[in-house]
Amino acid sequence: MAKFRLDKFKPIVALGVFLVAWWIVPTLSKSFLPFVRVSFTEFQAPAWIVSSYLDNLENFWARRSHSKIELIEAGQELARQKAFYQLLDQRNKILETEVMRLESILDMPSRREFRYEVARVVRRDLSAWWQQLVIRKGEDYGITAGAAVIFAGGVVGRVVEVNAFTSRVELISSPNFRMAASFEGDIRPVVYQGVPQSGFGRPTGEVRDAPQDLVANTQDPLRLVSTRLGGTFPPGLMIGSVSWLEPGSTGIFQAGTVQLDKRLLSLQEVSVLIPLNPLNYDRDVP
Repeated sequence: MAKFRLDKFKPIVALGVFLVAWWIVPTLSKSFLPFVRVSFTEFQAPAWIVSSYLDNLENFWARRSHSKIELIEAGQELARQKAFYQLLDQRNKILETEVMRLESILDMPSRREFRYEVARVVRRDLSAWWQQLVIRKGEDYGITAGAAVIFAGGVVGRVVEVNAFTSRVELISSPNFRMAASFEGDIRPVVYQGVPQSGFGRPTGEVRDAPQDLVANTQDPLRLVSTRLGGTFPPGLMIGSVSWLEPGSTGIFQAGTVQLDKRLLSLQEVSVLIPLNPLNYDRDVP
């Protein structure tokens, strides 16, 4: 009978337990939730720290690798720029040399009766340095034997041999070279004669048959220039300067040493005068 009564109240007890649980569980969950969250956070914190460290380490190596690549690329670009500017500098030097060469050619006076044929010096023997040289132009450019050879500084010499593609030039410093000349401002003719040279200093020549009234000194040297006599050279081309004159062997005329242009030592290019109206170009021996 008692058991029957207890069974009768089971639904009521279960309902009461449910109601109590329904009221207590939310309250307990609210109380324990911060603890649970804190505990979970503390549990995860080391993992977060390690993850953050790994991220920072990854970013560091990425930046370092990127910086290294940029540094290599910058070095390569710098090397390219350096090579480029070195090439430009070399080209500028070549252009400067070419400009100087053209300026020296343009500095020569215009000659209506001649055509300038610029030629490069291709051979000059040490044993005959002051006697002859070979230029890289010949019959193919209309060069003929006896033609005058000049440069910006004045007379170089005379063509003595012509081949198909080269020509041989007798230099003004050679003992075999002789030409008519005059002193600048004086129309009276004199004779210029090449003389043997010693060493590779400044070349010299000799002037003969100078009038007795001419006076030369180191402070006021006389300029010796070419004349029309002989027909090979146009007048007024510089031969050299004379700093002193003394009586010659005959006592009638004077003679002296002619200082030639020092640039004759290292000629690289010369100009051959090609007559536009060929006449009789004999040797310039007055």
